[in-house]
Amino acid sequence: MQYGIRGYLSAIGSLLLLATMPYAVADNPVAVPSYADALKAYEAQQAKSANSKDAFSAEEMAIMQRAQTALAKRLPSPGLKVGDKAPDFSLPNVAGHPVQLSEELQNGPVILVFYRGAWCPFCNMHLHALQKAEAEFAKYHAQVIAVTPQSPDKSAEQVKKTDYPFEILSDVTSKVMKDYQLFYSVDAALLAVYKKHGLNLEQFNGKGRNVLPVPGTFVIDTQGIIRAMHADVDYKQRMEPAAIIAALQQIAANKSAGK
Repeated sequence: MQYGIRGYLSAIGSLLLLATMPYAVADNPVAVPSYADALKAYEAQQAKSANSKDAFSAEEMAIMQRAQTALAKRLPSPGLKVGDKAPDFSLPNVAGHPVQLSEELQNGPVILVFYRGAWCPFCNMHLHALQKAEAEFAKYHAQVIAVTPQSPDKSAEQVKKTDYPFEILSDVTSKVMKDYQLFYSVDAALLAVYKKHGLNLEQFNGKGRNVLPVPGTFVIDTQGIIRAMHADVDYKQRMEPAAIIAALQQIAANKSAGK
């Protein structure tokens, strides 16, 4: 990854197109978006501008790699696991209205997605892929709920630009990120690299909140049990819509079988 954060921010519009590539779901004739294909296309696109003035230097790349290695040591297996009870919570949406997980689970399974913020192109690619797969999720009465450390007004700006139809909630105290074992503070050296390339996390999250979640996705059944999950300190790795659909299919099969 040789390109800079300004390149990330300017490329978000094109990401929305890249994330619509089809991916065939097993035992399902309908194609759904592939995040992996979108990522590959994005990285190929960015490689063409790898020598731009905004690109990360070798020293900056080393700082980023050290930060990721240190995070992997602190969180060797991030995220709650399959079979765990999903902690309940209530968080404000983009309009400032509270949304409670337990209440939403009364309507069907929830696909709970933790993402870093509107500034992150990989997050936008993943959210857009989930948006494109919503019709498939709806077949299982499931909905996407996204959680981010950024403030509601930043999320409102993001929704205005992207037209995401699902709830985006702001974890302004970091409690939910901690409860789902995804929380971490960004170290000073990495923050300096981010700021040099035009990203100030505090402008998104609030003063003193240089915090992020490890990107994670949890498929939660109506009993509040996590039935599938994915979390990785490599922020480019995300749960595919196809894997989410497979989990929803299993939840439906278990329900039919009375499990």
